[in-house]
Amino acid sequence: MELPDGANEFFIWGIDDAPYGPVALAVLIDWVKDERVLAGTWVFARPDNSWRRAAEIPELQAHFSEEILPASTSASSSGIKPGSLRRIKILAQLNDAQLDRLMEFMEVHKVPQWMAVVKKGDAGDGMYFILQGELRARIMVGEKETILATFGPGDFFGDMSLFDRGPRSADVIANADSVVLKMTDLAFDRLTREAPALATPFLQATARTLAARIRADNQRLDRVTQQFQASK
Repeated sequence: MELPDGANEFFIWGIDDAPYGPVALAVLIDWVKDERVLAGTWVFARPDNSWRRAAEIPELQAHFSEEILPASTSASSSGIKPGSLRRIKILAQLNDAQLDRLMEFMEVHKVPQWMAVVKKGDAGDGMYFILQGELRARIMVGEKETILATFGPGDFFGDMSLFDRGPRSADVIANADSVVLKMTDLAFDRLTREAPALATPFLQATARTLAARIRADNQRLDRVTQQFQASK
């Protein structure tokens, strides 16, 4: 579809909750092909002056193919481009060669809406990275659901099971049809043995994110403590 000059500009809402652009339609199509923009990515179309999912934009619809992955397959044989892993925040600084190697240690899982990816109390057997969709971590108290966190593209969960293989602390349920990568504990052990030069930056990035989460939790605890003391 041809648009008037100056009208074919788009802005993309990134996984870091910031807009990117403007970019021309040709650039946006290239990003779709490289899987930097997914069907569910929010895009501002200047011609329509509105935000829409990428798959809802007529100029892009022909460039989204149907999912052909089985429920689980190896990442290296799935057809997923290594560069698409850069949407995962902790992998963003790895180069293409490193990402290509890392895919050898991952599985791809398609998760239908409402399916439980992990269940509270189950033995932890791996870490998950979200490529597409949305999931929530929850605990049930009686029949009441308490949502602990919501995960979208670029997020990860289950990382502690790579180190202690302890029981899962919550259910993780798909809010929408999703695609996730899984690194099992056995694959992680292989990674550290076979590719230690790759395991090091992977672990460093994971540790930085975990440290940030702990600091945020400590700050929340401090605020609650201060509010409690002020209420006395």
